Amino acid sequence: MEFFTEDLWHTLPSSWQPVLQDLSYPQIADLLLDAAHGDRRYPSVWPLSLLAFRATAHALAFPRECWQERGRAAGSAKPEEFLENQSQSSLLGHIFRKHVKPKKQHEIRKLGMLVKQLCEQTDCSSVVDVGSGQGHLTRFLSFGLGLSVTAIEADRALVTMASKFDGQLLWAVEKERQKKNCSSLVRASQSSPRHVAGWVNPKASWEAFVKQLRTADCISEGPPTPSGPSKKRLRGSDPRGRQTSSPRGPTDSDARSPDSDSTSQRQVSASESKEESFAETCCARVHPVCHRGGRPEEKGQPGYPDFVLTGLHACGDLSATLLRHFVNCPHVCGITSVACCYMKITTKENPSPPGLVGRPPLPTPDQDSPPSEFGYPMSSWVGGLPGHQLSYKAREGACHAVEDYVRRLREESELLRTHCYRAMLETFIRDTRPDLRRAGIQTIKKAHLLTFPEYACLGLARVGLPPGLPLDLERAEAMLKQQGRVVVYFSLALLLAPVVETLVLLDRMIYLQENGVDSQLVPLFDPNFSPRNFVLVALKARGQEGET
Repeated sequence: MEFFTEDLWHTLPSSWQPVLQDLSYPQIADLLLDAAHGDRRYPSVWPLSLLAFRATAHALAFPRECWQERGRAAGSAKPEEFLENQSQSSLLGHIFRKHVKPKKQHEIRKLGMLVKQLCEQTDCSSVVDVGSGQGHLTRFLSFGLGLSVTAIEADRALVTMASKFDGQLLWAVEKERQKKNCSSLVRASQSSPRHVAGWVNPKASWEAFVKQLRTADCISEGPPTPSGPSKKRLRGSDPRGRQTSSPRGPTDSDARSPDSDSTSQRQVSASESKEESFAETCCARVHPVCHRGGRPEEKGQPGYPDFVLTGLHACGDLSATLLRHFVNCPHVCGITSVACCYMKITTKENPSPPGLVGRPPLPTPDQDSPPSEFGYPMSSWVGGLPGHQLSYKAREGACHAVEDYVRRLREESELLRTHCYRAMLETFIRDTRPDLRRAGIQTIKKAHLLTFPEYACLGLARVGLPPGLPLDLERAEAMLKQQGRVVVYFSLALLLAPVVETLVLLDRMIYLQENGVDSQLVPLFDPNFSPRNFVLVALKARGQEGET
């Protein structure tokens, strides 16, 4: 954004500038961003410092490739489950695809199977889904896998929507039951989720969190009332295309459906069997022996069941908060944490970053405050490293999708023009309002199809400036000619994005280790489809509850 206002190009080492400025977009992808690209052909001799910078960035980042997607069709942006239909996963049942975008279908199926494995490892059938949104993962865990789920979400409108969708799913299940006259379909009383409207306070104790789960205002508790038919008729099924007969999950006898294709059924079963094996391997790596034993009630809250915590893309500090509750709460026996929105993480230097919603302003931190009071760093070890601090810009950059950008570069997409447009607009904004820096314009639809004056007219209005503000078009044209440099500079910053994400997640693993808990970081989702694809998995060993 400050490419022109702060002359960022000339902040690069002078030896880098001539070799980078004339690179084509595909060359930027192959020579700079793609660590796995083997046939690198350089148009000129690169300085050793630039080569070392690239190699170091690749070496320090956790591998993001999902091993199950290796060897798939080259250039395919979507997993194999979407090859037949780009909007519907072939491995997820009809009732779980309703209202769910393909990306979320991919995520809830894979994370749901992993959560189920953790429940089996810990002999625990209860799950708490934090930041549950519209309840897509919750419904799959409840109605598809037969787990007892409590979902908590701060936005009451989303909770109401989740309850409504539950009702639609139950209606579809009941229609399927009547159609097939089948008593084996899962009953609502066995698996209906409980939805709680409430904000999880990062500063609250685990006791307050458990009390919140127990007593908070519930939008629905028990089987929701079926809400009638949707525009499209649904059929009830689990991820293999069938309904379950037990709250513990599907049985082999349910695998045969009169209207299923036997060949595709075998393919789906084989694929899911591979995923179940993968999930079991993840759990075993976290802790080889993990059995639950009895616990005196005085260690926890009397009468509250043990549960597995899960959070699918829990925003900002919420992921860190879940890890703290996992460590300290005797009722939590396992956790799967998928983080996102690193720029919203609190730090000692920035305890109230922009974008935080629903939380009161935090007091100025004491210089002696322990690192674990903030979203980063959580571990004492990382907190003791000189220069460990991460700026807001660094954390925001870690949220960008490297794989998607590499694809745009190779396709020489016109979407790349928007980087230059935004940097150009920043110069005109600051000319008029020097105090207005990095103003939030948000996404302007189809910006790459607009001329810069058209783009500027829309952008200026969004920051409270006159849309008809006079523009120096000759100056704008000169800046637009530097679009290639803007893309190169952005790519250099993007090269560091996986490194920053690695540091944040590694800090959390070390925090767990400092509290006596082993963990595993798994690239569970396809990064081309779901950029925040790491899931942090941890289990407590028997007798470990309440001792950390």
